[in-house]
Amino acid sequence: MRLLPTATTTDEEERRANVAILPVGSFEQHGPYLPLITDTVVACAIAEQLAAEYPVLCLPPLTVSCSHEHAGFPGTVSISSRTLYTVLDDIAASLESQGITGLAIVNGHGGNYVVRNYAQEASARGRRTAVFPGGRDWAKAREDAGIATNDHDDMHAGELETSILLHVAPELVRAGYESADHLAERPDLLTLGMRAYTPTGVIGAPSLGTAEKGKAVLASFVTAFASYLDALK
Repeated sequence: MRLLPTATTTDEEERRANVAILPVGSFEQHGPYLPLITDTVVACAIAEQLAAEYPVLCLPPLTVSCSHEHAGFPGTVSISSRTLYTVLDDIAASLESQGITGLAIVNGHGGNYVVRNYAQEASARGRRTAVFPGGRDWAKAREDAGIATNDHDDMHAGELETSILLHVAPELVRAGYESADHLAERPDLLTLGMRAYTPTGVIGAPSLGTAEKGKAVLASFVTAFASYLDALK
């Protein structure tokens, strides 16, 4: 897979897309076996699959976002929700100036709550915006891929994320995921952060991850995106 799109301006002139897709990742801990760029890899993998199937402008990813719940784990870096909102709005304005009126934000990090607020407000102002995948899409992808865990138990660096990376970038997955399972309830996550609930940064079952599951997850997303594209157009 590619983290960055390689299209030229001539390619985009010929494509004449009126919808763009923007991968939004993060730079945060994912335990000792997945890289800090995991959410960016996931978002880019989804975006790359969508761009191969649909006539959209694929933008380069935002690689640092709102990872404040992971503060205290070495390497994690965040920006404020205000900054992320402003960057999204600036990008949408630039797209609109060249006739691209629809924007799908491919969000790879669940802590980016502000992207949904942005999509609501931008759409109300006439800039059609969607956040993809939605909760229903993640649930369907888990079902289609035979993911054994649910999205509550498998919150972070677990079966789902490990499966996607094993499929698209296995060289980034280090040994140790096979024995790193850790499940935890987390009633005060927004107040106490991840450190209160996991010593390693993992909440999930990475031992169940396989490349085959990762491939099936991405295929499910490609199918699900068709209705989003219709709405954005």
